[in-house]
Amino acid sequence: MSNQQESFEIFEKAGALLKGHFLLSSGLHSDLYFEKFQVLQHPEYVEILCKKLASLFKDDKIEVVVGPTTGGIIIAYEVAKNLKTHSIFAESEGEGRVFKRGFSLKKGERVLIVDDILTTGKSINEVIDLVNKYDGEIIGIGVLLDRSGGKVEFGYPLKALATTEVKNYSPEVCPLCKKGEPLVKPGSRKI
Repeated sequence: MSNQQESFEIFEKAGALLKGHFLLSSGLHSDLYFEKFQVLQHPEYVEILCKKLASLFKDDKIEVVVGPTTGGIIIAYEVAKNLKTHSIFAESEGEGRVFKRGFSLKKGERVLIVDDILTTGKSINEVIDLVNKYDGEIIGIGVLLDRSGGKVEFGYPLKALATTEVKNYSPEVCPLCKKGEPLVKPGSRKI
């Protein structure tokens, strides 16, 4: 079974694929939402997905895995475990990300950035900016699911276990709003 098939199967088994009218952290609207925490609450699913994600970077001599809060913490930890290195996480502060809790990077340290669901790339771009402030060497970016259909570019190699294209709408042209469907704000990022 391919990484893509197995990843979607895990999301479906966990009840993580939701249909409705959702306000995404990007401010866009969508009729599909992947509730990653329905997957991340199951250690056996996290273990399978992160082992596969780590294998995509096994020959890249990664020295540290960095993920954004909140889901990225779990993914960074499990990917780092599989790569036999350590993980740290970047927390939101103001308009960007910072390292707290004594975390930092050494100049030139080989960094893998990981996250759960890629939609617009906002969280990953914030982590890229932070890693660059420390002069870390970004080797690649790994995500469990790229819901942009491969349209988001970072300037670094991006590898996703699964890719799909989900339509997102700005609020002004959202057909779900025009139909009067109730808007649900899942997730945790302030919009």
